[in-house]
Amino acid sequence: MHPLIPFVAAATLALPASAAEIWVTNEKDNTISVIDIASLEVTRTIETGERPRGITFSKDHSRVFICASDSDTVQVMDPETGRVLHDLPSGEDPEQFVLHPNDRHLYIANEDDAVTTVVDTETRRVIAQINVGIEPEGMAVSPDGKIAITTSETTNMAHWIDTATRRLFANTLVDSRPRHAEFTANGSELWVSSEIGGTITVFDVATQSEKGKIGFKVKGVHPDRVQPVGFEFTADEKTAFVALGPSNHVAVVNAETLEVEDYILVGRRVWHMAFSADKSLLFTTNGVSGDVTVIDVAQREAIKSIKVGRFPWGAALRP
Repeated sequence: MHPLIPFVAAATLALPASAAEIWVTNEKDNTISVIDIASLEVTRTIETGERPRGITFSKDHSRVFICASDSDTVQVMDPETGRVLHDLPSGEDPEQFVLHPNDRHLYIANEDDAVTTVVDTETRRVIAQINVGIEPEGMAVSPDGKIAITTSETTNMAHWIDTATRRLFANTLVDSRPRHAEFTANGSELWVSSEIGGTITVFDVATQSEKGKIGFKVKGVHPDRVQPVGFEFTADEKTAFVALGPSNHVAVVNAETLEVEDYILVGRRVWHMAFSADKSLLFTTNGVSGDVTVIDVAQREAIKSIKVGRFPWGAALRP
């Protein structure tokens, strides 16, 4: 089935029973497109600050945090009304962030400042600024909350931060232009994508040593266009789906052997992604084509393209 068909009969889709949403930031339109998972349609468009990119929800999904990068702020929004409740200080050009498991502290990568800013979302104050490498972007926090990671695009490193002391305790090299970082659910591994290097590096968290590296080769696509950015693990963590940027493909990776098993054609310049609550569907943000591709996870097949705003960037699930 062609991945960009405008409609698929409902009988062919294994849709979640409850109505849930995927929230997509559109960095050129200064908006969020809200996609209803049951209908696979955009049901709301919400205005934001300038150039929204990173997006995440609080644990109870009563608040949504948005990196308004060109407004130099993190906006806190009521997802029911779409009203901005208040702004949080963020440092210059916030791009990605991660909410600590305590549901209170935001760790924010400030691309222009070469720092990681830690903001207390309750007091609305900056509680730390940690010097990292040049052009920080990716952010991750370990499941136990003890380690935060910042990736720096120009320094080509993952910076390991002790969240108790808010100090660096390790710096590890990766390939050129690291963009995204994720811990596995048990906290034993850290994965870091390198956009220009064309790889994902896998680290052993206990030793901060490299365990392996994943490369990508898409048939008919020049290697320079195969640029891994965002990625997500399936519920059993046996598989990872990796957005490969301007190659317009998502890679399907065996997370145990680190071998690529498949490639899925999606929209143009696929950047980030989010699963439905039951992880049966995967939604990818395709910046250049201004749409979201819906992937059937079990079939490893694109089943629908949903038009959103200009240059969709981030995605987050609201169950």
